[in-house]
Amino acid sequence: MTSLHVAVEPDCWRQQSLAEAVLSGGGLITKPSEAQALIWAEPSRADLLPKTLDENPGIQWVQLPYAGIEPFLPMLQARPNLIWTCGKGVYAEPVAEHALALTLAGLRKLHTYGRAKQWGEPQGKNLYGARVTILGGGGITEFLLKYLQPFRCRITVIRKNIQPMSGASDVTSLAKLHQELPETDVLILALALTPETEGIISAKELSLLPSHAWVINVARGKHVVTDDLVEALLAESIGGAALDVTDPEPLGTDHLLWTFDNCIITPHVGNTPEMGLPLLAERVTQNVRARVNGDQLIGLVDTKAGY
Repeated sequence: MTSLHVAVEPDCWRQQSLAEAVLSGGGLITKPSEAQALIWAEPSRADLLPKTLDENPGIQWVQLPYAGIEPFLPMLQARPNLIWTCGKGVYAEPVAEHALALTLAGLRKLHTYGRAKQWGEPQGKNLYGARVTILGGGGITEFLLKYLQPFRCRITVIRKNIQPMSGASDVTSLAKLHQELPETDVLILALALTPETEGIISAKELSLLPSHAWVINVARGKHVVTDDLVEALLAESIGGAALDVTDPEPLGTDHLLWTFDNCIITPHVGNTPEMGLPLLAERVTQNVRARVNGDQLIGLVDTKAGY
């Protein structure tokens, strides 16, 4: 393909940066009716995409903005003739950094010190030498393994496709989850949300964790059964939870999770728009260039697997 006509829709603050990314990759910016490819710029308006696709049958490839594709999945499955790519791996580095920050804050009780109004007693645990279990083996985990190296943790990665990962002490399957949990100081969730992984951490899994263990979730809120987590935090049967994602999301101001001293909540800011837009633009440039040159696209979506 010598030229690629690309539309960037809908009109939003991201559009100009992504249009520049298309041009950097060798694409030509055009209106949707003339486009062969579509860069979807607004993750919160998935509802507008089906109409755009139905009215513009020349579109063959759609680039979605985030790694998580849950709002888009029905339309993907209804249009198997289209090529779909998403932001797999685009935001892995900042999200992994946030996971590390939440882990250190929880273990070191920084949230408690941050609320204190007087000098208190020493508290907290080392991350150094800790036993860390990570659910998921994607880009976030790859960066986490690098970030955790100085702490000399014993790290077990649980993933669907078992293969060695640099920095991991062990890589195993989901079938071994219950076996690993009693030996876990920090449980980090960094996996895709699928029917198989929804509710993967419930009362049973929480009961298997040591009483000092922290649960860190930077993936999706629905991985954790919220009511079960509330019970565990209330009973102090685990050390605590640090959540960048929740179910429901956003979390209502009257939710019990806000009241616990052993719970840290951040409003899904592992990757902010300011952090993420340059990273997404870089991916758009890479994929437009790949499409122009007839090469493999990055971040292809498996519609059957759901990610």
